[in-house]
Amino acid sequence: MKKLQVRKLAGVVVLAALPSLGFAAAPGGPDCGWGNMLFKGNSGLGSHLGASSTNGTTGNATFGMSSGTNGCAVDGTLTYGGVSLLAQVMDEFSEDVAQGEGDALDAIALTLGIEVQDRADFARLTHDNFATLFPSENVTAQEVMTSIHQLMKNDAQLSKYAA
Repeated sequence: MKKLQVRKLAGVVVLAALPSLGFAAAPGGPDCGWGNMLFKGNSGLGSHLGASSTNGTTGNATFGMSSGTNGCAVDGTLTYGGVSLLAQVMDEFSEDVAQGEGDALDAIALTLGIEVQDRADFARLTHDNFATLFPSENVTAQEVMTSIHQLMKNDAQLSKYAA
């Protein structure tokens, strides 16, 4: 029994970590911070991690955005080029919602910040509204997420988590 719980928790952690694999335009712009200056002209995962770590540990990108220095600006629009967690686990999530439990359902609850004591309510809400969340087989992850947020806004227990 304990082994199953550990495997389930490990699955949730892996699913929750997947969005971090996507890359976004950096806050403050692509040239923002000492890390970008130090690693200028380099490419690859190591260089990106080095630049990000330098900027994060010194706080210079935040200072640069506040003061307009360090190559930073705040006039651009932030973007995200990755795929959402829900889009990555859409099939598993729909199956879990239909059953009222499962790893993908837990992972989405975790990413929405739903506390452990409220996850059963989240599972119930999604299960009871399966037809609303999945009106057709062509529904997109964004449409499902929009529906989840709307359902949570209208739920007394889960409204505190709705964006």
